[in-house]
Amino acid sequence: MILLKRTLQFFIICTLFSLITLISLYYYVKPDIPSVQVLKDVQLQTPMQVFTKDGLLINQFGEKRRIPVTIEQIPKPLIQAILATEDNRFYDHYGIDPIGIVRSALVLISTGEKKQGASTITMQLARNFFLTREKAYIRKVKEIFIALHIENVLSKDEILELYLNKIELGNRAFGIGAAAQVYYGKELKDLTLAQMAMIAGLPKAPSALNPIRNPTRAKSRRNVVLGRMHTEGYITDDEFISAKNAPITAYFHGAEIDLYAPYIAEMVRAEMVTKFGKDNAYNQGFKVFTSVNSKVQKAAQTALINNLHNYDMRHGYRGAAAILWDNETQQPLATQEILKKLNTVNEISPLIAAAVTEVSQLSAQVLLKTGEQVTLSWDNLKWARKYITRYRQGFAPKTANEILTPGEQIFLRKNKDNSYILSQLPEAASALVSLNPQNGGVKAIVGGYSFTQSQYNRAVQAKRQVGSNIKPFIYSAALEKGYTLASILNDAPINQWDKSQGVAWRPKNSPAVYDGPIRIRRALAQSKNVISVRLLRGVGLQRTADHLLKFGFADEDINRSESLALGSAAITPIELARGMSAFANGGHLIEPYFIEEIQDAYGKVLFKANPTIICEEQYSDIPSIQLTTNHSTEVDSEPQPNCAPQIISKQNAFLISQAMHSAIWGGGSWSHKTGWSGTGWRAQALKRRDLSGKTGTTNDAVDTWFSGFNKNLLTSVWVGFDNPGNPLGRTSRNTNLGSDQIAGAEAGAKTAQPAWVEFMAAALEGTPEAPIEPPEDLVSVRIDLATGLLSHKNDYTSRFEYFEKGTAPTKYVTKHPSNIFEEKTKTVDNLF
Repeated sequence: MILLKRTLQFFIICTLFSLITLISLYYYVKPDIPSVQVLKDVQLQTPMQVFTKDGLLINQFGEKRRIPVTIEQIPKPLIQAILATEDNRFYDHYGIDPIGIVRSALVLISTGEKKQGASTITMQLARNFFLTREKAYIRKVKEIFIALHIENVLSKDEILELYLNKIELGNRAFGIGAAAQVYYGKELKDLTLAQMAMIAGLPKAPSALNPIRNPTRAKSRRNVVLGRMHTEGYITDDEFISAKNAPITAYFHGAEIDLYAPYIAEMVRAEMVTKFGKDNAYNQGFKVFTSVNSKVQKAAQTALINNLHNYDMRHGYRGAAAILWDNETQQPLATQEILKKLNTVNEISPLIAAAVTEVSQLSAQVLLKTGEQVTLSWDNLKWARKYITRYRQGFAPKTANEILTPGEQIFLRKNKDNSYILSQLPEAASALVSLNPQNGGVKAIVGGYSFTQSQYNRAVQAKRQVGSNIKPFIYSAALEKGYTLASILNDAPINQWDKSQGVAWRPKNSPAVYDGPIRIRRALAQSKNVISVRLLRGVGLQRTADHLLKFGFADEDINRSESLALGSAAITPIELARGMSAFANGGHLIEPYFIEEIQDAYGKVLFKANPTIICEEQYSDIPSIQLTTNHSTEVDSEPQPNCAPQIISKQNAFLISQAMHSAIWGGGSWSHKTGWSGTGWRAQALKRRDLSGKTGTTNDAVDTWFSGFNKNLLTSVWVGFDNPGNPLGRTSRNTNLGSDQIAGAEAGAKTAQPAWVEFMAAALEGTPEAPIEPPEDLVSVRIDLATGLLSHKNDYTSRFEYFEKGTAPTKYVTKHPSNIFEEKTKTVDNLF
């Protein structure tokens, strides 16, 4: 009786002690137990995704790959594989598994080691979300309490869904949705049983059991999973045998990028980090939709790359990238050895590394790193004159042996006909910006040849002298001062003594051709340098500079010297495109933007662009305006019309666009006696009468430009070297070399405009011509081409010209200058 009494007392004391211990432990770990709200609002760390306006994925940013899925989207066999492997009593326990705990305790007693083995899925979820991976007793206690709390707050399906979206599965894949993409490039619903079992086996050791790094161990683990599924009755004998014998098919799949556009993606990344902070930007699952159109962006990238290669080919072949073996002193390498060396070459798209294995008279055999043998035809080799300098190249080769030698490592790229052409990495750089001039939306932007080669975004970062692309702004100031498109100025050399420098300033036309008295329309179309200087003098330097500031250019970029008339101002391509848009939209200053919409991970719209638009009734004086790249508003707020300020009159904008129209289409004369071409005549290939444009070239062809537009799309292209001191080649003034050795003269019309033409052909394909509608308060009268006065004639000596009301000539011409119509037809090829 006494023994029973003492036993009962001992039991009561132990029970009280255990209860006190549990209560003490609970209050000790209570601060670490998440609240109901925290559990209900768990945020998965999901990478930010960047899309085109039409929904194609451009890029994603974030350390963790995660594709959240709901429990309904998860195939039943995959759930069964996870449960059979990780917690086969998941739906029966309340967060802890007593049998598993006893087993773990026995292992601890027998070995003295703290090994895991009792963790349920709920406990793993508790650890993954709220605890560290430290193997300590107190962490296990915390796991138990948090697991019990989770089971009390969430349903079993909610717990399992969280777990399957949270679990680490190797190769930066978190969650089964990401794992299916990373290892198999599939959605969950498309996985085979063997692939599901492979994923289900990863939580135990994501690195050690990784099918990419350790396929043998991964296969063994997969078969263990299949065995447990078979034991639990989830799969039949035939399914088990078939899946067990299935080969390992996993390999690394990157993000499923639909359109590779790294420069705009990086612009978005930087903007999102600024707006939300790095951690939030990378982990909150933002979906960012840009203003970029996928078709237009792809066309921009293709045009820029093609144009740089065409420039590069004009200046000669610089030789092999490397020598794999010396063909004169060494035996050719074995194919496998060649492939091994090629696989170490860093390829920059679209270039493809290859090894020359055999050269005949008019062709060459090369080996690609894929093992494919390719024949280079003579048509794809004969361009390769030897590069001497940017001004000179060797004589045209006559055989392939003059170009290539076996043992050389070279680069190829694909032609439009899918054949391979000898190529090389272009040394020159380029940028392209295309905007909607009506609201500033960026339709395409390319900051260079290759983001891999250089992350420097020349489209928004490179301030370069704009050359004759400045002239439309100079002429706009002149119209505001009272000049008209029919005003006559003297196209003759200028020779001005500069007392401070002790030298004479002699701005010249390029080429140095002078036509005497000339109308302003034609002077702009043919990019007459001396006329631009005379107009600046007529308007006044300070007044001209003030006028340029209206277009959004920074004050420090507008130098106060007469060289401003020739384009000495340094401006980025996107700034130039912004300013030029005023001539396309009726005189308004838009603000470029590239983020159209931001959604959270669940599709809720957080921000929506509220771009500057053209408000027809609005007209105001222009404050100093700085370039901004994004103009978003919170979607919950009521967006107010964001009217773009009107910086010049509609009439001024229309008249300048008309003169730029002549830069493409020329004089339109009925007779060869007075016919002339503008510097942008190459754009006639587009066969569209709604286009206006302007070339631009700086001294020694260091920077070359072409900007052009219709009312719906404006595009600026720049080509040059990143080092501002490097010329692109001979200009039209330097023609004293033998023609067979001269690398063709470079200028805006030849170096930059071809990219613009190729791009606009694709971007405008299928779109009707935009109507050209003169604004109110303009009149059209027939003028004499030689004098700008009114004309009674209806022949090649006259044309209709637009004037603002009150500025048209009032007198009729009575007599022509004796020699004004004796000039020959001029086709201007390499002008500014």
